[in-house]
Amino acid sequence: MSETPVVDAAASTTATSQRGPAAGPGTSDRARSAVSRVGDRVMGTLATGSGLLVSLVIGLIALFLLIQAVPALAKNTANFFTYTGSWVVSGTQLEFGIPQQFYATVLVSVIALLIAMPVALGIALFVTEYAPKRLAAPIAYVVDLLAAVPSIVYGLWGILVLGPAMVGVNNWLVDNLGFLPFFSTPDNVANMSTGGTLLTAGIVLAVMILPVITAVTREVFAQTPRAHREAALALGATQWEVVRYAVLPFGFSGYISGSMLGLGRALGETMALLLIISTVGPINFNLMESGQTFATVIANNAAEFDSPLKTGAYISAGLVLFALTFLVNAAARSVIARRAKWRERRQ
Repeated sequence: MSETPVVDAAASTTATSQRGPAAGPGTSDRARSAVSRVGDRVMGTLATGSGLLVSLVIGLIALFLLIQAVPALAKNTANFFTYTGSWVVSGTQLEFGIPQQFYATVLVSVIALLIAMPVALGIALFVTEYAPKRLAAPIAYVVDLLAAVPSIVYGLWGILVLGPAMVGVNNWLVDNLGFLPFFSTPDNVANMSTGGTLLTAGIVLAVMILPVITAVTREVFAQTPRAHREAALALGATQWEVVRYAVLPFGFSGYISGSMLGLGRALGETMALLLIISTVGPINFNLMESGQTFATVIANNAAEFDSPLKTGAYISAGLVLFALTFLVNAAARSVIARRAKWRERRQ
């Protein structure tokens, strides 16, 4: 009986020596750490590569536009920034300029922003602050669904439904507010009879950019720290005061970012505006006129790109639109940065 423990101990020692040293907790921790380091390197490489790829694509687009536009700009006998006459892009002597396209593009986009921004703000506040949960989700879904509607459908709706409905409104505005430059009698009265005016185009664009602004603003408002809301309520603030002093200051930069994204969407819109406004109009800030934006003038003449110089003339308009979009984004970032510094000083 006394020899049994000795035999068991010897067998245990032999088995342990055959298996090798036992793996302690430190070994598994080192293995997990090594895997984590590999994952960090892979993720860092992918993130850096993605950023560089986007920058490279943008740079190549800019280079393509410059290569195509410079020969036509060199042959242009008119001032590219001030010439308002008809474009002459046939033959070797070119005459073209962008003031009318720049004016129509900016004016229609500003009209869309003036309409969409307050509506988007109201929807975002209602969904995040006032609406019951069972109602907030369907409303947000319906608004987001507007972004899935094709541009050509918006254009058809604008010229076949909204345009005719706006005829009476246009006539009333001209008859009663015609003393204002925005609603004076247009040079081309046919625009009012069809509803194909800059005002109609701005309303259609407002509907198109509404889901973009609303989605960004809604998400930012929903991230307002709970402590900020509870602190305001603890001080006796009403629901509106919570929105005014906690939600809006926190989400203002996101609201501006969403609006600038919507503006970028409006600046480059083509098909919808091509169906609503496609004739050149004067530069007089009259919303009852028609006009051609950068995108529509290119789309209108794309079928006639039969020579490098003609193609370059219209691509030069695209180059200006490309630069304009960058300026808008830079302005948005500047506003957001100033707002962040102001918030830091207040804290």
